[in-house]
Amino acid sequence: MPTPTSLYSVDGSPHLHGDIPDPAPEPHPRSGLKGVLLPVAVVLAIGAIFVSVYLAAFHAPRPHDLPVAVVGTAAQAHRVEDALERAVSGGFDVRPYSREAAAREAVENREIYAAYLPGHGQGNGKLLYAGANGPSVTGTLTAAFAQTTITGARPPVGEDILPVSDGDTRGLSVFYAAFGLVLAGYLFGMMTYQAAPALRFHQRIASLTLFGALGGIIVALLAGDTGYGALPGSFAGTAAVTGLMAMAAGAATMAIVKWTGSAGAAIASVVLLIFGNATSGGVMPASYLPAWLHPLSGVLPVGAGVRALQGMSYFHDDGLWSGLAVLAAWITACVALLYLRDTRGARKARLRTA
Repeated sequence: MPTPTSLYSVDGSPHLHGDIPDPAPEPHPRSGLKGVLLPVAVVLAIGAIFVSVYLAAFHAPRPHDLPVAVVGTAAQAHRVEDALERAVSGGFDVRPYSREAAAREAVENREIYAAYLPGHGQGNGKLLYAGANGPSVTGTLTAAFAQTTITGARPPVGEDILPVSDGDTRGLSVFYAAFGLVLAGYLFGMMTYQAAPALRFHQRIASLTLFGALGGIIVALLAGDTGYGALPGSFAGTAAVTGLMAMAAGAATMAIVKWTGSAGAAIASVVLLIFGNATSGGVMPASYLPAWLHPLSGVLPVGAGVRALQGMSYFHDDGLWSGLAVLAAWITACVALLYLRDTRGARKARLRTA
């Protein structure tokens, strides 16, 4: 008789008592014509989805209701709003502010992306913006607000009140860090079943936790002050957020593979690597996404993590706590799905041998 804590007999078959085993999905070998055509169809489908999603998101990006402010009278705000509508139809959500100090604070907290202070006569206006939002946003704002000046007046003078760190001159480090973590999480979720198919459930979750903790520390070392200086957030905060991103991606891949079997690799790559990274907001804010992609930015692990990292690094923690909540929800839900699948598998095994 096996002991209650023994999961596998000598020949590797699972016992029916004790801790829940977490075997890998059974392979589904293909041969003949199906074996020839299936890889071609799956990979081409993934490639088509990748091209379609990324072209939809980035072939001609434009803002949709990007919040901006006008500091001045109601008449000035109305005139600027009309000019912005002519420049980019539907591109901006113009909000009136009565004081420059309040508008500055709103930019610093990412409540708005720019604040325009109209000039007088032929004088320059002023445009307050945050370079930490990335060069694409800065370019859009400066070009659009240049068209709000009256004929013959000089374009507004730009003032970058939240520039990117010296180690991140293009403002893309958050995107690349997020992409690397999600890719690593995807690979971990796949390899944990390939390299260790007979791990117990609690051992596999311990491996996931270790992967996330070490991944977060490594990224914080590389991207923080000890490395390239690309992410100015605290070491502990960067390690925590990136570690949770890695765990969420890994747990999601594990759950998808466990519940869908041989289709799991393709499904996980589409959800995490294609839709996740395209809607992450690492290249430009979610307000630039098409309407059908925009909702994914706040619910997928990548977008939640990117916003949390950006907020912690530049914008007074904007999006940090909501991002952590989304990542924690993904991890909890996916671990619960893994446990449920293993419990059901163990119950079926008991019924078969009863």
